[in-house]
Amino acid sequence: MDTLPRRLLAEALGTSFLLIAVVGSGIMAEALSGGNTGVALLANAIATGVALYVLITLFGPVSGAHFNPAVTLVFALRREISILHAFLYVICQVLAGIIGVWLAHVMFELPVLQASTTARTGSGQWVAEVIATFGLLFTILGGIRHAPAQVPALVAAYITGAYWFTASTSFANPAVTIARAFSDTFAGIAPGDVAPFIVAQIIGAVLALSVAGALYGRRA
Repeated sequence: MDTLPRRLLAEALGTSFLLIAVVGSGIMAEALSGGNTGVALLANAIATGVALYVLITLFGPVSGAHFNPAVTLVFALRREISILHAFLYVICQVLAGIIGVWLAHVMFELPVLQASTTARTGSGQWVAEVIATFGLLFTILGGIRHAPAQVPALVAAYITGAYWFTASTSFANPAVTIARAFSDTFAGIAPGDVAPFIVAQIIGAVLALSVAGALYGRRA
């Protein structure tokens, strides 16, 4: 396969499995937690973090393991990926994320086509998404600068923690946000709340790029 198709396949597989992990673990956690939301969130966070570590380790050498349009945007702004390739990455991420949600529904014998009814809105949620996405991108950029071999572990650890210390439970990913609108389960977000989340995520990503550049120089 040519390099670009291989990279797009890696992004599609990685993003799809990420959403299977997020939504599938949310469904399982809610079913087994006996109504204890804290236990369900803990299970959801751990499963997502562990999956991220595996997926970044496996697909990072192929595509960079973005799995996230905010990450792709930052690397496009750094001119490490062309605008065309970035656009194709984002399309793959969004479509594969939705497919991952549908596959999670199939596994748990739920209706495949759903729309979330979980409201996630308000200034606290939006600020949380700015902070969550800033932290994620700063973790990636700082990790690349200081400990590139540790980036999978750093990202996994950050996201696991951010599930708990952000009011929004750290979506920090436009593709994940869009995909989760297609699941009326523990991990869902109402479709009407998606756009403000994405705006907040883009703001957080651009801020992280600016701060990392100021601290480490352009090649952070």
